[in-house]
Amino acid sequence: QVQIMESGGGVVQPGGSLRLSCTASGNTADIYAMGWDRQAPGKVREQVAVMTTTGDTTTIADSVKGRFTISRDNANSKTFYLQMNNLKAEDTALYYCKVLRPAQNDYSAQGTQVTVSS
Repeated sequence: QVQIMESGGGVVQPGGSLRLSCTASGNTADIYAMGWDRQAPGKVREQVAVMTTTGDTTTIADSVKGRFTISRDNANSKTFYLQMNNLKAEDTALYYCKVLRPAQNDYSAQGTQVTVSS
């Protein structure tokens, strides 16, 4: 079984920054990538960013490209960070850290709230 611990959400003004952290533990041997989805009220859940545990492949949504960066902890390949800069009101959402494993559905935690408001 995989456990996911995420942190870093909060309230920030437009133009501000936040960093989300996510660590997977437990049965993590088959995890090949980690990342984040987000879902705003009344909207469809969307993938924001994903990186392989080897760090060689990254996928970033067009809506956040140039503002959000995903990275991996060099000491722990199951710890990832989402650096969010120049935040906008439309980035307000529940952000879900997720793990990707072969032949299984993505598995995510309960989510952390990010609110961008003046």
